[in-house]
Amino acid sequence: MPFAPQLGITTGMVVIVASLAYLLGSIPFGFLLVRVFRKQDIRAVGSGNIGATNVVRSGAKGLGALTFLLDAAKGCVAVFAAQWLLGGRFSDPDLHAVAALFAVLGHMYPVWLRFKGGKGVATAFGVFLALSPVAALLGLGVFVVVLQIWRYVSLASIVSAVAFPVAALFLSRGRATPLLTAVTVFLPALVIVKHRANIQRLRSGTEYRFGKKKP
Repeated sequence: MPFAPQLGITTGMVVIVASLAYLLGSIPFGFLLVRVFRKQDIRAVGSGNIGATNVVRSGAKGLGALTFLLDAAKGCVAVFAAQWLLGGRFSDPDLHAVAALFAVLGHMYPVWLRFKGGKGVATAFGVFLALSPVAALLGLGVFVVVLQIWRYVSLASIVSAVAFPVAALFLSRGRATPLLTAVTVFLPALVIVKHRANIQRLRSGTEYRFGKKKP
């Protein structure tokens, strides 16, 4: 059954894109970098998360920055690879949306770590940078401003997750396909859901403040 008959895109192509995007997204760069360079399991440090923030919190600021860049890059590459893997024949927004969705799901639920991954902030930024670069950069700007004012990475992530789809949908001016629109809204919502423990700590005043020295 064709996925997009007018372009000749088949269900098989969608499965290939989804599978490879998931595998790319599931590469746990934070876990691997800390394991290789510090001989530690990042899951046993701080919040136990494999993302950039917890890597920084472990005391490895350089590895934390590299984790963010690599996690974002795998999301961005997954979206562009959706076209490249099909021989460059198709530049279909629905295929890009599928790649974006499964790249972020791969990061959040990596098969290599028993489906316990990160919160998807950097990888979501990467896929959105490919899907809607202006909106992604606006979201990044919101993240930086909120972080500078309140010093909570989680709060900055949540607020930027709210800001991005609003900006993306406004900039698209109704041109986005239904699937791309759904992914644009769903992924930020999923990022926020993954921060539910952080939200509880923010409410109780026990959330980690960026730059705070470890006890």
